[in-house]
This record gives sequence, C-alpha cells and structure tokens, in this order.
Amino acid sequence: MDHSENASAADGSTSSKHTTLGVEEAREKAKAVSSQVYDMIGIKEGKVTEPGPGIAPCEEDPEHLYSTVHPWSVYGVSEDELKDGFQRLKGNLPEQGWKIVEYGRNNSKSKTLEITADSKTEPFSLNAELWVSSPATGTEKDPKILVNLTSGCFRAPKGTNLDQEF
Repeated sequence: MDHSENASAADGSTSSKHTTLGVEEAREKAKAVSSQVYDMIGIKEGKVTEPGPGIAPCEEDPEHLYSTVHPWSVYGVSEDELKDGFQRLKGNLPEQGWKIVEYGRNNSKSKTLEITADSKTEPFSLNAELWVSSPATGTEKDPKILVNLTSGCFRAPKGTNLDQEF
C-alpha cells in the first residue's frame, strides 16, 4: 500500500499522492475486493458475516484522508472445509495479483495460521486467519476463516465531512 506523505512543492503548497474517492465509492470498491477474496476461498455453502465495509481516519490527515476497513468471516462448514478454503486462498492470491508478505503461525496462544497479502493492482491489504481446533488450544467453539481487508488512504472529495461518515 502507498503510505506516502504529502510532498511540499517549491512554492510551499502541498500536493498529495492519494487518490480522491467518494466514501460510498470506496466502500463499493472494498466490497468488490472482499467478494474476490471470498471467491478465492471457494466455500459457497458457508455463511458469511453481514456488516459491510466501514471507514477510518488516516492519522496523516484525519480531516481529509480515510481508509476502508472490512472485517468479515466465513463459517458454518466443517473444519476440513475451512482448512481447504484457506489453502485455496493461499494458492489463489498470487494468481489473482496479490503478493503474500507473510504466511505461517502467528504469535497468539493458539498459534493460528494466517496469511497477510498486498494487492499489486489495488490499494488493499488483507490478513486472513484460520480458526480451527488444534492440539495447542483444543476444540475451537467457533471455527471460521476471519478476513480483515484494509485499504490505503483515500482523499475525500472537497466538501466531504468525514466526521459524519465514520
């Protein structure tokens, strides 16, 4: 993702490398990317959590810059199906224009298997975790694949009051 700072021009004004995008358009873009990730997982008979993408202020300029955040999960199928879906995701990400930047067990008590990847074509990153039973933690009461999709910072169109959008 592009986390570039505003660059000062010779005349003292600032220019930005952030794409200007309306909040609803950014939410729609996040929904579309999440849908692609869901298709890569390939568990059609599973259930998916409902809340759509939200937005969060970017620290760099919270009055004008925001990012989209879309946490969701796939659940309601066997742990074997979840494991297969997670492996499909790992295999499909590079084929679909994503760079896997981290893969393996995390540092949590349960040593959850996770993938972190950055899109090569869109300003999005994802982190996916496989929550299934393991010898370290015993039976998982709520098995699922948890996905957190986050965008880079977008610039709100002139006149947008981001305080009303969060």
